[in-house]
Amino acid sequence: MLISVFKSKIHMATITSTLLHYEGSIAIDPVLLKAAGLIPGEKVHVLNFDNGNRLETYTIVGEKGEISLRGPAAKMGKKGQKVIILAYGLEDQKKAGKIRPKIVHVDGRNKIK
Repeated sequence: MLISVFKSKIHMATITSTLLHYEGSIAIDPVLLKAAGLIPGEKVHVLNFDNGNRLETYTIVGEKGEISLRGPAAKMGKKGQKVIILAYGLEDQKKAGKIRPKIVHVDGRNKIK
């Protein structure tokens, strides 16, 4: 049986902008995408640490330092708020316990600590 397991996290990133009139997604600094093992188009959960909102969207490649909520997701946060970006993967239940998630801690400018 396949189960959904935690595979990666970008912890306490700062929202740099919101763009309502966009099809919808979260733009993430390419260095952070790579460090967290995420790819463009991958489904992620975004947890807003400041207001408690939680949303599901997909990733796109952003600019250096960028964490941008776009489309309807833009209504779930504001510039300067902190978010936690989580991704999950499917794994066989017997192997799932051996998964070691990639956790990326960032500073206030979204640089890896």
